Amino acid sequence: MSYKNLMRPVWKTGYTEKAALLPDGDKLAYAESTDTALEPLLLIHGQTGAWKDYAKVLPAMAAKFHVFAIDCHGHGKSCKNAEKYKAKAIAADIAWFVEHVIGGPVIISGHSSGGLIAAYFAAHYTELTKGALLEDPPFFSTEPGDRWEYSFAYIDTYEPMHRFLNQTEESDWVLFYLKNAAWGKFVGEKGMTKMIRYAEKYRTNNPGKPLNFFFLPDSINHMFWFLDEYDLRFGQAFYDGSWFEDFDQSETLSHITCPVVLIHTKWAIDENGILMAAMSGEDAERANSLMKNSTIFNIDSGHDTHFEQPKEFLAALDLLSH
Repeated sequence: MSYKNLMRPVWKTGYTEKAALLPDGDKLAYAESTDTALEPLLLIHGQTGAWKDYAKVLPAMAAKFHVFAIDCHGHGKSCKNAEKYKAKAIAADIAWFVEHVIGGPVIISGHSSGGLIAAYFAAHYTELTKGALLEDPPFFSTEPGDRWEYSFAYIDTYEPMHRFLNQTEESDWVLFYLKNAAWGKFVGEKGMTKMIRYAEKYRTNNPGKPLNFFFLPDSINHMFWFLDEYDLRFGQAFYDGSWFEDFDQSETLSHITCPVVLIHTKWAIDENGILMAAMSGEDAERANSLMKNSTIFNIDSGHDTHFEQPKEFLAALDLLSH
């Protein structure tokens, strides 16, 4: 199934795509649901995603919320201004958006890196935040330091991305990523060879279309759906640590006073000491303890709970809307 098929119920629900021009002229693309009388909810997708990544839960959300789902800077149809690829700059633009487009305080929900942004926003723009749903953000595991290189995000994405940006042999990041993906070891050499050959033909014969393996499940195809709209410099800012400028995570979390639901998913540490998740159990407990009004919501799924376990994700959101 392609994301276009998943989007059909979203369009039928009445979502429309729009764009806001920020004061400096940069564009913030977003989608909005129809019922303006409902409580506003702002969604921030994770890295390499787009607002359409929430397709499975958007129709249900529209029945309870006035939904605003943005394309984060560096993604989708939003600006590709590398100077803004840091949490504090993105949060500042989102604050303007909340004040001038939404028009008042919101419940904010962020996935992965979007969860880091949502946490920064909730800590620094308390008057604009009614509540926060933090969906498996990589608290403490991706910030600069000794642990960073022992995260799956580093070995699977950021280190290969850094190498791609510093080579000239391969021009297609999607193919380069596939050839260097850390999860390839779980598929096996024969399986990955088949996938790479198929991908090379697909990319040649389908220019401008996201890579899609007809013989693989959505859990694999999902990661490629919005990758062509992703600015690799956003990931480079994680690699070199500049994304975390003026963003002390412990201090930030301690300043969040609104109600918070912290979603934590399955995690493990492999035989090489690599964290195979966004957060360990210790990370999640530490983050939860730093926030004044937070609840951990454990979901037995992979990292993208809104995609893999939409009912559970919506149940976590319900805790903030009651």
